[in-house]
Amino acid sequence: MKEILINDAKYEIIENYNDAIVIDVLKEKITDYYDEFDFIVGDWAYGKVRLKGFFSSNNPKCKNYNDIASLQDYIQNNCAYGCKWFQIKKKV
Repeated sequence: MKEILINDAKYEIIENYNDAIVIDVLKEKITDYYDEFDFIVGDWAYGKVRLKGFFSSNNPKCKNYNDIASLQDYIQNNCAYGCKWFQIKKKV
């Protein structure tokens, strides 16, 4: 299990497809908006990373569109084909 530290928060790397994680970029992009989410998923297109927060399925804030169980659907339907992407989980 590999951990990273971003803005004083610890995250576990769940997936790092095609070496998508660039720590310096994440430190700029991950703001307090993402504090409530259990997971952050990022995908790269046109040289920029796009982030989306997801919740664990058992989290009361979880909805169909932000349920981590639907991650593969999100990757297939909302990300560029074959793009670099990552999934990190906030450590409590």
